[in-house]
Amino acid sequence: MRISAAAQRLGTSPRMLRYRDLLGLLPPVRGTTPASGRGPSGLPRGHRRFGDDDLAAVAHALRIEQRYDISPAALAFGLRVLTEPGARADVAELGRRLRRIAPPPARALDFEQERAQRLLRLPAGGQPARPRRGGPAASGGNRPGTRGR
Repeated sequence: MRISAAAQRLGTSPRMLRYRDLLGLLPPVRGTTPASGRGPSGLPRGHRRFGDDDLAAVAHALRIEQRYDISPAALAFGLRVLTEPGARADVAELGRRLRRIAPPPARALDFEQERAQRLLRLPAGGQPARPRRGGPAASGGNRPGTRGR
């Protein structure tokens, strides 16, 4: 169906659907039909065709916007945060600085450090164990002049 029919079914305007498309809130275009004439850019224009899945996605976005009282631009940014690791990290850091997101518990960091030490077979102090005198490492192994490195 064309944009005017889709907008009518969704209770919005074709202009708002085009705006949502620019924000990335519509599924990717699957099919277009040729239109007569050329757009402002001089390129041929096409009519986007909306399927039932497209309408369901837009309707879901509209429900989210109403439920959380947010704009389409805010919803588009939320999707960006979910899909771009850099944006996610920056927003999480802001949340920690504003004290809206708690910092990771110190115990979790201690657990990860202990785990890394176990994997590396390091003692709890974090320094590698020195080889004992008289053992194979004390003689330097296959390299003369080395002591247990």
